[in-house]
Amino acid sequence: MEEGGARRLFSSRGKESQMSATRSLPRVAVTMGDAAGVGPELCLRLLQEPEALGAAVLLVFGDAALLRRVARACGLPEPGRVVAAGEFQQGATPEGPAVVDFANLDAGAVRPGQVQPECGRAAYQYIEAAVKAALEGRVAAIATAPINKKALRAAGVPYPGHTEMLAALTGSRRVCMMLASEELTVSMATGHIGLNRVPQSLSVERVRETIALTAGAVERFQGRAPRLGVCGLNPHAGEHGLFGEQEEERFIEPAIRAAREAGIDVEGPVPPDTAFVPERRRRWDAIVCMYHDQGHIPFKMLAFDTGVNITLGLPLVRVSVDHGTAFDIAWTGRARVRSMIEAVRWAARLGAAEKARRKS
Repeated sequence: MEEGGARRLFSSRGKESQMSATRSLPRVAVTMGDAAGVGPELCLRLLQEPEALGAAVLLVFGDAALLRRVARACGLPEPGRVVAAGEFQQGATPEGPAVVDFANLDAGAVRPGQVQPECGRAAYQYIEAAVKAALEGRVAAIATAPINKKALRAAGVPYPGHTEMLAALTGSRRVCMMLASEELTVSMATGHIGLNRVPQSLSVERVRETIALTAGAVERFQGRAPRLGVCGLNPHAGEHGLFGEQEEERFIEPAIRAAREAGIDVEGPVPPDTAFVPERRRRWDAIVCMYHDQGHIPFKMLAFDTGVNITLGLPLVRVSVDHGTAFDIAWTGRARVRSMIEAVRWAARLGAAEKARRKS
């Protein structure tokens, strides 16, 4: 789609052929994230990107006045179509890209690059509304811009990140985080917790369910049964009990055996320090990691701009950028939109596939 064509989609006077094209695309709710970070700029850039506009009908759940302020600061076009959140919640459904405006921020009072409770509270409200729209079938998927954990805490929101928040909002018993890219795909058995809490948070069930969620997701992505690697927790995967408290023997190895009995092709526990070297990681379609940084560090080294974060185990499709709010460059016009585009593309594809699966 040409650049001018992308802008014309905002107009209700667009050609009928353009409207027909957008009707055939899945609707993706894009949550604006923390208003003081790069999320607003990413949303503005996304609404101008032919690649994103060609993949989905984008509905940005955010604050129109704040987006206009950021557009002026970054030299970007302002959003052309705005629908009040109340109207959307009562059934109004834009045919083309639009901002669903919650008007819950004093745009002039928001300070870029600073933790503010009102921004945390607003970010949560966008997510809450997007989840409701997805569960009602009004959007096919959710793509989320980054939120700030300190702002959430300051606002009294009792979740450390999207994964935990989405699990609570959907009543999902077991979820896990997956980072996906062409270079590497990883999932994590534990999430946003301190390293000192990881060993006590592991169990045979938790590792087994992470393997099963990962295998199911990768099979849906690529249309064939995957081959998985599973990292150990300790250096050299414990060295037969030499390091750690035998977490490999107590939790990881029994989980791998149970996964194999369920028909999953899985190898491990493998030493984490060699799992990600090229000749090893190419043997597997995904690698199950035991904690946050064990997977995030190699993934972001290989796919920082092109990777996405997918929450597994939800009754909806949620994909996110794989980076944070980047307060240091907020509202400066320097945010890179590639990961946000990839999040929308993945969300649209997975949302359409999930809709087709449920119909079959």
